Amino acid sequence: MRGARPSRTAYLVAMRRAAHQIFDQPKVFDDPLATSILGPGAEERLKSEARFVNRVGRAVRASMAARSRYAEDCLARAVERGTQQYVVLGAGLDTFAYRNPHGSRDLRVFEVDYPATQEWKRERLVAAGIAIPRSVHFAAVDFEHQTLAEGLSKAGFDAARPAFFSWLGVTMYLSRGTVMDNLRFIASVRPGGGVVFDYMVPREMLSWAGRLIHRALSRRVARAGEPFRSFFAPDELRQELEALGFHSIESLGAAEINARYFAGRTDGLRVPGLLGRFLGAQR
Repeated sequence: MRGARPSRTAYLVAMRRAAHQIFDQPKVFDDPLATSILGPGAEERLKSEARFVNRVGRAVRASMAARSRYAEDCLARAVERGTQQYVVLGAGLDTFAYRNPHGSRDLRVFEVDYPATQEWKRERLVAAGIAIPRSVHFAAVDFEHQTLAEGLSKAGFDAARPAFFSWLGVTMYLSRGTVMDNLRFIASVRPGGGVVFDYMVPREMLSWAGRLIHRALSRRVARAGEPFRSFFAPDELRQELEALGFHSIESLGAAEINARYFAGRTDGLRVPGLLGRFLGAQR
């Protein structure tokens, strides 16, 4: 983030999710609000800019769609186990809270984000005519300068009750210490919920081609003022999570993601060899 400006990457991620709604059938991730929250002209822009429709754009939107689908699949299982609190860390323009399929289960949704990004998101909701349900609670938190516990407590979160957390597209922009502090807090919440997040692997674990892509992406996000800061080796991360008390840990790479969400497609939509992975764990 730069000062009081909202996250640029949050907008680009939302554009990728909307592109999936427009260009891909069948949808891996169905989000009827993905385009409207972006405002007038979004669909025309998506269709006119090559970065959203070329080969790289297809691969990126496949990854964005798959990780959102994975998070909401894991959430659904947590709700079946009785979880009634859902925390979206780094919510950006995520629309789950406004199309919540678990409303009858009294699921409360807490959106946590950088203050400027959250204010911008609320403006976008008003402009798009998207109502904010009473089940939604906003917690403005600067992850590097405030604790998650403090921000959630002010928003009415109850750490004595199970909760499920999703944390997509965020960990790589935070220091490793901040990432682990937040995972430590999630582990302190009453058991019964869990967490889903994505993370980037260290450059040295990548193929030659992967390293080139990693370098190009690193330069791009650095120019946007949001450089990559944290990387995790899958085996080491699993050990750290187990030490915190997480169990049923699942780490998905490209092969597992494609088998689960893109098998049998005739349009070739799939994720390539990823720089990162998806992780789900119960607590």
